[in-house]
Amino acid sequence: MDSEGSGDSPAEIQKSRSKTPRKPKEPKGAQLLKQKSPAEFFADNKNIAGFDNPGKSLYTTVRELVENSLDSAESISELPIVEITIEEIGRSKFNSMIGLADHERVDEELYDDFETVKAREKRLAKEARLQEIQAKNASVGKKVKLPTITKPLKSREASYFRVTCKDNGRGMPHDDIPNMFGRVLSGTKYDLKQTRGKFGLGAKMALIWSKMSTGLPIEISSSMKSQNYTSFCRLDIDIHRNVPHIHVHEKRENKERWHGAEIQIVIEGNWTSYRSKILHYMRQMAVITPYAQFLFKFLSETPDKNVTVRFARRTDIMPPIPVETKYHPSAVDLLLIKRLIAETSKQNLLQFLQHEFVNVGKAYAERLIGEMGSEFSPKMPVKSLTAQQIVRMHQLFRQAKFDDPSGNCLSPAGEYNLRLGIIKELHPDMVATYSGSAQVFEGHPFIVEAGVSVGGKDVKQGLNIFRFANRIPLLFEQGADVVTRTAIKRINWNNYKINQTQDKIGVFVSIVSTKIPFKGTGKEYIGDDISEIASAVKTAIQQCCAQLKSKIVKRIQAREQQERKRSLNKYIPNATSAIYDMLKDMSQSRASKKKRYEAKDAELLNQVSARLVTKETLKEKLAQHVEQVDYEMALEYATQTGVNEEPREDVYIQPLEAVDKFTDFVSPIFVFRFIH
Repeated sequence: MDSEGSGDSPAEIQKSRSKTPRKPKEPKGAQLLKQKSPAEFFADNKNIAGFDNPGKSLYTTVRELVENSLDSAESISELPIVEITIEEIGRSKFNSMIGLADHERVDEELYDDFETVKAREKRLAKEARLQEIQAKNASVGKKVKLPTITKPLKSREASYFRVTCKDNGRGMPHDDIPNMFGRVLSGTKYDLKQTRGKFGLGAKMALIWSKMSTGLPIEISSSMKSQNYTSFCRLDIDIHRNVPHIHVHEKRENKERWHGAEIQIVIEGNWTSYRSKILHYMRQMAVITPYAQFLFKFLSETPDKNVTVRFARRTDIMPPIPVETKYHPSAVDLLLIKRLIAETSKQNLLQFLQHEFVNVGKAYAERLIGEMGSEFSPKMPVKSLTAQQIVRMHQLFRQAKFDDPSGNCLSPAGEYNLRLGIIKELHPDMVATYSGSAQVFEGHPFIVEAGVSVGGKDVKQGLNIFRFANRIPLLFEQGADVVTRTAIKRINWNNYKINQTQDKIGVFVSIVSTKIPFKGTGKEYIGDDISEIASAVKTAIQQCCAQLKSKIVKRIQAREQQERKRSLNKYIPNATSAIYDMLKDMSQSRASKKKRYEAKDAELLNQVSARLVTKETLKEKLAQHVEQVDYEMALEYATQTGVNEEPREDVYIQPLEAVDKFTDFVSPIFVFRFIH
């Protein structure tokens, strides 16, 4: 009975199963919506941040670490001391670091550098033929360009380097270190002020590259002033979640009372192809920051390939620290206005306009509010503005007149430091510098400084262009840059007595701004399409050239004067002989024919007869006359040109010790130091 009451037939069971609800099927062709974290985005598009290839990645890592160190030291008004070391790591050492045993090749034919016996014989036979032809041509003195010899394939085995950067800067708070290195798009450089960074990535992108190429974590040691401990952190980054993955984070004893940061990271790189770029970058950084001391080391597995370069500090005068500024009304968009409204602590619209924007006083803010319409009032709560009212405000900002922002928030290198850096690194024959006044583009202030040098050490003939943006060197994509195009196409160098192709010309242009208008994904050059910047660059270079022209003209005239003097001195012996022979003949004919001469002439002839006047006497008198004429001509030239003394060489005093007390009186081109 029980089995009859509770039992279900197979047909009924199948029917009940068919009634179970099922998940709706995805339509054909539908794709799942996915998201990427900021770290994942930059990992996939690493070329945006300058990590195009292993060589460029090594260069960019060095650059980011050096610039972070300079920012850190300057933020506490400390003269920067930066030590950067690149240590080559061989395959065996790298394998031991990651716990991987060395492995010898088993199947050689698997590798891309494998060369068959037939291919090797063919290559060697071709090399022998070419060497034989070269020997025959050399024996008959014939120069023939031979085809290049095909080299055997090289293995694409990766090269690894440990990059270490140590500074004497501010250091980092202990609890902030993981996020400062392990969370992309978090940092201290997102305020509106002049900064060296391009993306605000800093060492984060180097950590991402390390994660992609070696898998090894970054190590950070840091200590702030007056701290009795050093923070040590070893971490990597969870790229998919954009969060730090902390291995070690601890406090260690700081016996030396050191402050600053030391960062160590292991990455794949290529020193051979980017050696010159890295050294060139360090040299240009020494030009624009002569108040910093740099020590660069490259440590190879082969000791004879080691490189050590020290860039000594030449001055202790630092530029002012860049300060945060407010937005100019003409430079804001709708999103920015909404963000400022959300973040402001001001209650009403009048206060908001006065305190959140630059160059908007109370009277002008009231006029703006009156122009916005009847629905606006000075006392209305700023956070009550509707989307339509914000659009109306934005439209008025774009159409109204505002005073240009000042350049007080900017920190240019200064003529003094720029001139000092050029002289220190290039040793030119002559140099001129110029610092323009603050100008504006799209509501952002900018200042252009320039230097032009002629001659120097390790300078090629022609134009040698050095570009700087917010006091960092720009080494790539030079051809499209506004500085390059201006120097080549818009400056008539012949007008300034400078030979564009024969002379060794150094052109240095530094642009600082709260917003550098970089072009391209790599942000390596400033476009030529902003007329305000192009005009300012041209004016700055022309001002330098005008200064050099006066120096070159003086030098040419001095050279001509020396040539004239040399020519006159060359003819003194012949002229002396001719004059003396003539006087001797006159004295003899006077005695025989009893000719009469004036008293002075008769006295001279008597002195010749008595041998009181000789050839040597005449030679000495002629030389004195040449000197007198030369002096009178130089004096006349000096009177006409306003030069009242001899040109003097620049003298630079070495920095004083910290114990000395002094007061600096700073000018754009010199610093007067009063010692107490």
